[in-house]
Order: sequence, then C-alpha cells, then structure tokens
Amino acid sequence: MSFKCGIVGLPNVGKSTLFNALTNSNKAQAANFPFCTIDPNVGIVSVPDIRLKNLAEISKSKKVINTTISFVDIAGLVKGASKGEGLGNKFLSHIREVDAIIHMIRCFDSDDIQNVNPNVDPVRDLEIIETEMMLADLESIQKRLEKNNKKNVDEEQLKILQVALDCINNDKDFSVLKNDFDKKQLNQSGLLSLKPKIFVCNVDENSVQNGNNYTKVFINKFGTENTLIVSADIENQINEIDPNEKKNYMEMIGLKETGLDMLIQKGYKILELDTYFTSGPEETRAWTIQKNCTAPKAAGEIHTDFEKGFIRAETVSYEDFISNDGWVNSKTNGKMRLEGKDYIVKDGDVLNFRFNT
Repeated sequence: MSFKCGIVGLPNVGKSTLFNALTNSNKAQAANFPFCTIDPNVGIVSVPDIRLKNLAEISKSKKVINTTISFVDIAGLVKGASKGEGLGNKFLSHIREVDAIIHMIRCFDSDDIQNVNPNVDPVRDLEIIETEMMLADLESIQKRLEKNNKKNVDEEQLKILQVALDCINNDKDFSVLKNDFDKKQLNQSGLLSLKPKIFVCNVDENSVQNGNNYTKVFINKFGTENTLIVSADIENQINEIDPNEKKNYMEMIGLKETGLDMLIQKGYKILELDTYFTSGPEETRAWTIQKNCTAPKAAGEIHTDFEKGFIRAETVSYEDFISNDGWVNSKTNGKMRLEGKDYIVKDGDVLNFRFNT
C-alpha cells in the first residue's frame, strides 16, 4: 500500500514550494498571489530506507524497489471555504481523498510574499483551516442524517455521525470517536476532522534549526508530537544541489534530516504503518502495511492470490538476515521461522510466502 498526504493551508504559506521540494519537481506553480494552485498537483516519492540497500547487497538483487508516498498540493483555503469562499468546496472535497493532512503553517515574516491576513499568527491560521473542515463535516453529517438519506447509512456509520455531530455542537474533542469506534469504520465516514494531521511550521532560513517566536507560540498550544519545523525554501535548495554535495550542505546549515525524511517518519507514526521486505536475486522490495497486520494480509499486498492461498511465511528479522548473510545461513543457524495465519508481521521482517494458487 502507498499512503497519500494532502498539503493544506491558507494561500501563500509555502505549500507549493514544499510540494516541489518534496517531490523534486516543478509541477506546482509557486507564485506571490492567492489561489495560484487550482487543480491539485500529485507527486509520488520513493520512501528512502537504508535497509533496502543492505538487503539487496546480500541477496545480489538485480533490482531494488522502494515503497512510495504520494503528496497532494491542495489549493489554499480561506475563511468561509465551507460556504464556497475562495475556491472552497471544490478543494475541501480533495482533502477527503487523502490518508493524512499536512497543515502548512506560515511562521515567517516577509514583505515580498503576500499574507491573506494582516499579520502572522500560526495558531489563528490553523484554527481557520480546522474550523472550515469542521463546518464542511457538519454539512455532510446533517445531509446524511436527514430522514430520507438515513436508509442509505449502515448502523455503525449512523452512530459515528451522531457522536461526531455531538462533538461539533458541544465543542468536544473528536478523539472520543477514536476510542469508541473501529479505525476502518472511522475512515469510511469520510470526516475531514478525523484525518491524522502533521503540522509543518514553515520558517525562514535563519530559524530552521531552533525555530522562532512564531513556532514557540504554536508549539506551546499544539505540542511537538505532530509538529515539524521546516524551511520550504531550504528544502528546495537541497534538491537543487548535486547529490554528492547534499550531506556537506546540510551539515553546514545544521540540518540532520531533510523535511522529506521527517515527514515520512511522522506519517508512518500517525498512520500506524510498518515496512516489511522481500529479498532475492531478482529484486529486493519494501512493502508498506498497517501495524498489527497478519501474515496473510501482508501477503495480499503483493497479490490477492497470495492472501487467498496463504500457507506459511518464511520469516527472518532484518537484523538476523544481515548478520547471517542471507536466507541460507539464516535457515542453517535457526534464525528463519515458519509463521502461520495468525502471525503479526513486525517492522523489518524479511518474508517469503508459501501459497497455493
């Protein structure tokens, strides 16, 4: 599976600049006026993982295939978007299609880049976007709960919608839904307010290491768990540098990780994802799965026939595969296990599936 992150925020906060940097492209128009992005841009990016290279060297693989992540650059939203202000309703619908939301927050001053608001206030800006998504959810919930529409909604979804409506009407935290309902059912509800969120504070070049007063105010309210401090301009510069010079440049400006690496790590964490590997002479490949995924479900990521005809999974941990120099020695040294249908695949497992067709 590949997961999709939508980059949202007010106009002129740096969404398209970040998108171009993350995807190493110039697909998204970045300009100094509101709504320069109209149709969403989509970029598919390979997820870097040093483990792939190490496995491929041992297996002498002809090909190495990374798993991927998709980024979607969604046009800037404004206050009143849920009622059609700006380019509102159209782009709220684009957000429904993503797995996670990257909130791009302006945390820099600039006389050259327009601000749709009179001053820089990251807390206010985020609250504008979240309010518009909540109002869009309210409209969607009310429509689905109308008497003539209720018959098309199953019982579990009705309960979710009713609890969500209560949360909106009484200013309650939506997290209560996550405690009471299955994750799959919540995803099917299509509610924007329930989507996992990453907050990206876009700062100037001088603030990328330690942040600034704007990021401090934001973190004081929303915490550090899902918050990243990134300079979209610096990310663009990194992508324009010769690959051999990237490490030296990052060390010079005090960056330990790229914004892409940090976003992927946060994305995997909030979406509760793991990676397993297949490795042999033909190819070494990474596969993305949900945490607590059973072996047959993991096999189904390769092909549905693998899941239907699943028998056993030959399983070696990444560490054992490396230290025993591949499949043969792992088996000889008792590090390979045969796991059945109830086995929960762990991050880093190297798997070979046995199945009937």
